[in-house]
Amino acid sequence: MTWDFEQIVAVLDQDAAGIVDEKQLEAFRIKYLGKKGLIAEMYSSLAVLSAEEKPVVGKNANELRNKINALIEQKRREIGEKAKQSSENILDITLPGVSSPVGHKHILTQTMEEICQLFERLGFVVCEGPEIETEFNNFTALNIPVDHPSRDAFDTFYLEEPDPSNKGRYLLLRSHTSPSQIRIMKAHKPPLAVVIPGKVYRPDAVDASHSFMFHQIEGLLVDEKVRFSDLKGLLTVFCKKFFGEKIKMRFRPHFFPFTEPSAEVDISCYLCDGKGCSVCGRKGWLEIMGCGMVHPKVFEAVGYPKGKYTGLAFGLGVERIAMLKHGINDIRLFFENDVRFLEQF
Repeated sequence: MTWDFEQIVAVLDQDAAGIVDEKQLEAFRIKYLGKKGLIAEMYSSLAVLSAEEKPVVGKNANELRNKINALIEQKRREIGEKAKQSSENILDITLPGVSSPVGHKHILTQTMEEICQLFERLGFVVCEGPEIETEFNNFTALNIPVDHPSRDAFDTFYLEEPDPSNKGRYLLLRSHTSPSQIRIMKAHKPPLAVVIPGKVYRPDAVDASHSFMFHQIEGLLVDEKVRFSDLKGLLTVFCKKFFGEKIKMRFRPHFFPFTEPSAEVDISCYLCDGKGCSVCGRKGWLEIMGCGMVHPKVFEAVGYPKGKYTGLAFGLGVERIAMLKHGINDIRLFFENDVRFLEQF
């Protein structure tokens, strides 16, 4: 048996040129490379060829097989590219659109913004301070003595080893937003009225009501002849706007090193109208913030003239306010990023 390889190649190229889809490509492969295909037939014919013809036919058969494989790969790529271009150009307007989920502000961000906006309407300006503070701003200037427990390394995240003799030069993660009061009063003369939101840090063990990082909002108003009655009136307006006009308020005497006199602010439970429920611990009252008149030693630390100015200050925990307002019983829910919880607000 003799083979006209030139004729076979011509027919092969003609067959390959007519391939336009996968079905035709598979038929082409079977015709030439299948078990009963042309190449298999050529290899079978080697048994009856003379010694001179075998190497010639064998070599040509191998070259032909390689050429067929190359053509198949080339056609497979061409068909794939054509199918891809065709699918990209087809627009089925009956298919539903592909949409991405749209997020929204975190409940703590919403709460902070709502609180700050209420005070902005009362004439306050929103300011922010650094989260890394000096020991002087965080403690000394706020009339917190060296032997106060809050200055202990067990109660503060120091970035360097604390030393009482260093006059406040060591850095720490602020444990409250009050040091921003010091920065603002050093930079500006009264009158001034600011609210300062931000993160604070304390090495507390994490549980349902404690976290090593949480948020506070600090308020400060300084001017001549500011009185405690101004403080009570200001916080009464805020609480009624934020929690509802029906709530009642009470101020309980307390102690803070940086205010004198000082008070804790309670509101009647807005869920049970003061009758007692699980949210208020059956007491009918909810503790929401601390406040007081700025201590004269704080004014002295920032360089204000003695006796010229008076001021009021208050501070509240954002997580606590959000938990009270929305009936949330575990602070950890705010930070676990559980979408099932966050999308409720």
